[in-house]
Amino acid sequence: MDYHTIIVERKDHIGKITLNRPEKLNALTTQMGEELNNALLELEADNEVHVAIIKGAGRAFCAGVDIDEVTNKTVLEVRNRFQTIAQFMGTIPNMTKPVIAQVHGHATAAGCGIVCACDLVVASDESLFGTTAINVGMYCFGPSAPLSHCLGRKRSLEMLLTGDLVDAQEAYRIGLINKVVPKNELEQATMELAQKLASKSPIAMQMGKQSFYTMSDMEYNKALKYLGEISYIQTSSEDAQEGIRAFLQKRAPQWKGR
Repeated sequence: MDYHTIIVERKDHIGKITLNRPEKLNALTTQMGEELNNALLELEADNEVHVAIIKGAGRAFCAGVDIDEVTNKTVLEVRNRFQTIAQFMGTIPNMTKPVIAQVHGHATAAGCGIVCACDLVVASDESLFGTTAINVGMYCFGPSAPLSHCLGRKRSLEMLLTGDLVDAQEAYRIGLINKVVPKNELEQATMELAQKLASKSPIAMQMGKQSFYTMSDMEYNKALKYLGEISYIQTSSEDAQEGIRAFLQKRAPQWKGR
C-alpha cells in the first residue's frame, strides 16, 4: 500500500510506522489517521511481523490533530474527520501483536492518545505529555478513553481538565509510560524492547495480549474462568510444548507460531 504521511518499514519481525509530517510536528490529518490505521491493520495481517513500533519524524512525536481539520468546518464534517483520525485508538488494543510507542518531544492531545493506546511506551527524557485541548476551548474526548485505562480517575481528570504538560519522569512515575532514556539512546532502547518481544513465541504473545484486553472488561470471577479456558488452549499449542522441551534440554526454542 502506498502511504504519503507515514513511512512503514519491516525488518527482523518488527514493523515500524513513522509519522512523517515533521514540518507540522506530525499533527494528525484525516489522511494521516486513515493511513496510520491501515498500516496497523497491514502489520497485524503480516505473519512475518511480530511487534509494531510507532514513532515520529522531526522534533516531536505528535502534537495532536492538525488545526485545519477543525477550522471552518460544519459539526458533521468535524465529527466524521475525528472518527476517521481516532480509529487507531480502537485498532491497537484489538490487535494481537504488541505495539510500542517510541516517543520524543511533544506527545499532546491526540498524540498523547496514541501513547495511551499503545501497549508499551519508551520515551526520551525530554518528552512532554498532555491532553491539552482544554486550553483552546475543546476537550480530549477520544484520548480520554485510553488515558483512563492507563491512569486512575483522578490523575486522568487532572490531565484532561487542566491541560497541563507532564514531563517524562512524572509520566513514568504515574504509570503513563514504561521507560525513560536519554534522547540519544531512544532508538536503541526501543529496538531492544521490540527485539525482546519478537524473540518470544508469537502465539503466546498474541493470545496473551488478546486475553489481557478481553479480561480487563470482565467481572473478576468471569475473567478467571475465561483465562483458565484460554490457558488450556495455549498450553496445548506446539510452541508451548516446544518451550517446555527446550527448557528441559537447556537449548534455545524454535518457535513455529502455532
